[in-house]
Amino acid sequence: MNLAPTEILVIGTNADILKTIGRLIEKNEAWRATIVSSVIEATSICLKKSIDLILIGAGITENDEKELRKKLKKQNTPIVNHYGGGSGLLYAEIYQALAN
Repeated sequence: MNLAPTEILVIGTNADILKTIGRLIEKNEAWRATIVSSVIEATSICLKKSIDLILIGAGITENDEKELRKKLKKQNTPIVNHYGGGSGLLYAEIYQALAN
């Protein structure tokens, strides 16, 4: 039985960090990463396709995060902050968010 992968949208402003996060997410065959660098891009993608989790990385301001949460409130998609610290913390943040 093939299940659709969990779609994780990652938003941040540091291209190198975003590439690393995307690569780490893609190591799990059950996950797919979509990487964006702005709230506008994130909102657009979330309104077009089903996203299971939004991961907010470095460089997104508090106001941008509030705007994103407000615009996507109806989607009821979990939004969590990624604080860095390596793959173990990243995976823990994702698993915890998906479990809730």
